[in-house]
Amino acid sequence: MQELPVRIEGFDISNLGGEHTVASMVVFEGGATKKSDYRRFRVRGEVARGDGPDDFASMEEVLGRRMNRYLEQVDLSPHDGKRDASFGALPSLIVIDGGKGQLAAGMRALRPFVERGVTVIGLAKRLEEVYVPGRSAPIDLPIDSEASKLLQRVRDEAHRFAIEHHRGRRDQAMTRSVIDGLKGVGPVRKRALLQHFGSPERFVAASREELEMVPGLPGKVAREIHEQLNRTG
Repeated sequence: MQELPVRIEGFDISNLGGEHTVASMVVFEGGATKKSDYRRFRVRGEVARGDGPDDFASMEEVLGRRMNRYLEQVDLSPHDGKRDASFGALPSLIVIDGGKGQLAAGMRALRPFVERGVTVIGLAKRLEEVYVPGRSAPIDLPIDSEASKLLQRVRDEAHRFAIEHHRGRRDQAMTRSVIDGLKGVGPVRKRALLQHFGSPERFVAASREELEMVPGLPGKVAREIHEQLNRTG
């Protein structure tokens, strides 16, 4: 049996509905997940293409940041408090969720990795086609082979992790929009409420009694806030 790459990193972009574009990096070592090395990215560029974000530009940005973090970390001592073991590790293989376009974008960012012997591939979802740099057609890799199944696991895990991150950011944004729309809650009260409950989610889920216990918040205002939250859902 062919020896598995020591470290595989998978990358995926998520922009459900074109908002809050995020990306994920998952890590497999010896064929098993290494969740301590998973990382998430908030895409900063948000370069538009047509009617939505440009996935190619987003992938290039994220992989460029991964590359830069490696270059910053590689010479740091393992005992240096600034060292991030995940970003400082050199992968054997990088799996990009996507076809030729995503792979080309990734290669523009990952040249220093390639020069260090890292293999980069793209795995397209529709037919589980594997693309490699410098070749227009996918390589001949049986879809039911152990190698193909491992690549699919890496790609699917990267997608799952990105979607999870995206939904978390979307839910936070929706929760904050509910808070911003409350009548009688200005910046001072909003800050006091968030400091008291610790997070927007805990505040939105608070009972009337819990709201009435917020220091400095009049009981009448607390009850009105509770009524508004219930109407908002």
